Amino acid sequence: MAEPKIAQKRPYVVAEPIGNKWWCACGQSQTQPYCDGSHKRLNTGIVPVRLEIKEAKTVAWCGCKHSKNKPFCDGSHVGLPDPSKT
Repeated sequence: MAEPKIAQKRPYVVAEPIGNKWWCACGQSQTQPYCDGSHKRLNTGIVPVRLEIKEAKTVAWCGCKHSKNKPFCDGSHVGLPDPSKT
């Protein structure tokens, strides 16, 4: 499997309404933190993660795509290289 692109080195903190969300796991989406289908177009081999929000709440979506608790941020971004310098 391909390595995901680091979209950003911090979480995307979003007030989410009830409903289904597709979190971008490949890091290529132009609509971060949500999937826009880029994984298919670019043939990344990485699929998005579906999450059902059952009650409105604030979510800290993983921005680095390396969390061990996907799709949520777990602080893994701290040890990763800065994507703006690659």
